[in-house]
Amino acid sequence: MGEISRTLTVRMSDSLDLHQISCSLGVGVEHDVETAHGVLHVTMRGVAKGSRPTILTYHDIGLNHKSCFNSLFNYEDMQEVTQHFSVLHVDAPGQQENAPVFPTGYQYPTMDELAEMLPSVLTQLQVKSVIGIGVGAGAYILTKLALNEPSLVEGLVLINVDPCAKGWMDWAASKLSGWTSNLVDNIMEHHFSADELTDNMEITQTYRLHISQDIPLDNLAMFYNSYDGRTELQMERPLLGLNEDTVTTLRCTSLLVVGDTSPAVDVVVECNSRLNPTKTTLLKMADCGGLPQVMQPGKLAEAFKYFVQGMGYIPHVVLNRLSSQSVPTAGMTRLVRSRTHSASSVGSTEGVRSRSTTNTLPEGANSTIPGHMAEQTIEMTA
Repeated sequence: MGEISRTLTVRMSDSLDLHQISCSLGVGVEHDVETAHGVLHVTMRGVAKGSRPTILTYHDIGLNHKSCFNSLFNYEDMQEVTQHFSVLHVDAPGQQENAPVFPTGYQYPTMDELAEMLPSVLTQLQVKSVIGIGVGAGAYILTKLALNEPSLVEGLVLINVDPCAKGWMDWAASKLSGWTSNLVDNIMEHHFSADELTDNMEITQTYRLHISQDIPLDNLAMFYNSYDGRTELQMERPLLGLNEDTVTTLRCTSLLVVGDTSPAVDVVVECNSRLNPTKTTLLKMADCGGLPQVMQPGKLAEAFKYFVQGMGYIPHVVLNRLSSQSVPTAGMTRLVRSRTHSASSVGSTEGVRSRSTTNTLPEGANSTIPGHMAEQTIEMTA
């Protein structure tokens, strides 16, 4: 993949002085970081940019950080955004490229433990705060991190996030079908809809080969089983004006993303119903399935640009490949509100916004809305 794929490897057991590492933009430095729940393989690109957060990614089952995120992070318009941040890619234990097979008797971390590994990693890498981008299992883990350590997480982009524990009927069906012998098929059905599996053979076959050949299947089965045994994310939508400060929910600005034909549509909508509507936007991508970061990297890069602008960062980034006009003017999106949000959360897009501002619109979007609190859904079409 050229410059962006070059890596250096560092073994870490103690805190590392990052200033001792000469790391040019686009060169990744790999670390094997010791934590209370085992070693975690991560790749840092760039160095911390002042007080800005680091972008932290976590991939889904059947993938690693490269197969999950390279299409997005190698996209030119995404690089226009990420050049302003350091980026930390996390590989779940045993899922990275050339990972050794776990020894007999190895106890894979639970999903809770995978989330608990991250603060130690951030401390050792001297990362003060993050903007998380997670997909599927990775989105679940980053949500747990934000619930456990809200001061560490400034914002979350959650793709295909499922806040629910696996239902008993799902568990029984998987046991009856013998999931160990159909692991690859189960993961493919997790990523892709039935229509995608039949209509988009080129991309689905590429991912089937990757899932079956590039990650040791024993390791993959352990990560799958950990995600399969996840617990319910304890989140509750706050009653505005009553319990915003006491209810358990995400405190950070959040963007939920799902393709409109993704198998995860219903669970993402369910997650949206549990979050603070003044801090959460649901983005449904039209004509997009289970891997929006792969199938529609340009649209996701655009959405991420507006997301970080709404947090008060890089307010004047211009996208190269997409129109520099406002999104509605360019005809790329339709803003569909199933509920409105407070007028105080919408303002001019010029200049740097307060980081408390949420549910911001691209420049030129209609901001004539009622003044009561409700949620925002965006449908993005080509």
